[in-house]
Amino acid sequence: MRRADQCIAQEKRWSADNYASLPVVLSRGLGAEAWDIEGKRYLDFMGAYSAANLGHCHPRIVRALTEQACTLGVVSRAFHNDKLGAFLQKACETTGMDRALPMNSGAEAVETALKAARKWAYEVKGVPDGKAEIICCARNFHGRTTGVISMSSSDRARAGYGPYLGGFRNIPFGDADALAAAIGPHTAAFLVEPIQGEAGIIVPPPGYLRACADLCRRHNVLFIADEIQTGLGRAGHVLACQEDDARPDGVVLGKALGGGMVPVSLFLARRDVMDVFRPGDHGSTFGGYPLAAAVGHEALCVMEDEQLCQRSRETGGALKAGLQAVAGDALRDVRGRGLMIGVELAGADAPAGRLAHALLERGVLCKNVDEHTIRLAPPLNIPPALVEEFLHVFAHELTRL
Repeated sequence: MRRADQCIAQEKRWSADNYASLPVVLSRGLGAEAWDIEGKRYLDFMGAYSAANLGHCHPRIVRALTEQACTLGVVSRAFHNDKLGAFLQKACETTGMDRALPMNSGAEAVETALKAARKWAYEVKGVPDGKAEIICCARNFHGRTTGVISMSSSDRARAGYGPYLGGFRNIPFGDADALAAAIGPHTAAFLVEPIQGEAGIIVPPPGYLRACADLCRRHNVLFIADEIQTGLGRAGHVLACQEDDARPDGVVLGKALGGGMVPVSLFLARRDVMDVFRPGDHGSTFGGYPLAAAVGHEALCVMEDEQLCQRSRETGGALKAGLQAVAGDALRDVRGRGLMIGVELAGADAPAGRLAHALLERGVLCKNVDEHTIRLAPPLNIPPALVEEFLHVFAHELTRL
């Protein structure tokens, strides 16, 4: 039996069956390339769902992690540490927010945003206790915790996990008029992905986010952007909201914040929102621990120093142009911003999964986001030569579908 087969069999034997992983066992990565346990090389066009924006094993992230790991790991927030303040300052200055609350996973940071919005509604806006409502969009994806799936419109995400939390209202994505109609006196916040990822890389109409932000400001409703996938350069800006000149009241960050090494997330907001939290209200043992803070700070510095937002826009533009050039009748749409791109295939026979497997055989890591759409999200610092290599492979496999 091959080593890869042994690893897959062992994982299947001992793991819950909660992922449909492609049949490859990765063991090493560097930049935008990865190698499996048998030594085969791959181009990484998955980017770990945007967690690997800086690529694999970025030397500055490795150095920050190893130096901190040899100094101090975790002490909990029962004590101060010498890394957290600098990390939070850098994150706030980078995003234009006033304060930040560190967590670990993206879903935890979303839950933090929900708690903050509700408490702000009661203590600042004056909504009657227990009546706060949060508006979100149909086909959203904000995580998989019980509170977060209560916002979901997906039967697959919700089935078998009820009863669900109340106080959420779904509206169509990309429709500012729907938001205007949904806002009421008890509305605490509007939580939105600037680009819907799991729905198929759905980009809203120009001006949508700005219109929503303006509506929220007019009605004293918090505009909270879930930038876990779209932020930190993935869509071409520090925050994808900036494409629309929309300023959020709160932001959720994760994934790329950990530099491809450790889970780090933040909820950032203006001061009056964050001031609703008092000691003991919310927290996490590992949230903001020294290792995460050191890595998170360095990840933000690398993004800035290597001009990854600009590189994302430039490389993403070249990638989209290359995809459109080979499209023909096989592609229905190529959409996205920066290096967050969805390639929708034509045809009624759900070909996206087959194409992902075919690309894997040819040494490209990517995955379908639905039956017809392939998600492309390589590291933001991917060299142009690797983009050209990918386009050559993609064009060849497209003709074989």
